[in-house]
Amino acid sequence: MDIDRRIASAERSAVRYRNYRRARERALTRLSNSYPETYKELLEQEKISDEQLGKKWIDIDGSTNDPMDLGTSTSGPDYAHSADSQASPNQSNNG
Repeated sequence: MDIDRRIASAERSAVRYRNYRRARERALTRLSNSYPETYKELLEQEKISDEQLGKKWIDIDGSTNDPMDLGTSTSGPDYAHSADSQASPNQSNNG
């Protein structure tokens, strides 16, 4: 009873958060298409900031800028633009 109510509440919360993330991603895509140069500049600033904090970025081909990187390709749901994704450990990127 109380458990069922808590589960339903958690499900509603998860759906709302998923919908928010989808809308946010769509908005980011539209902005990056409308202002590609500004997007690239901001992305480069974020990359520099993350690297100063010790976070590694993954290139499109799956390699990092780490000299010890062997260029192994990464695939699966955890593949993101940054090795230290902002997603919580229990959050899926599959939407």
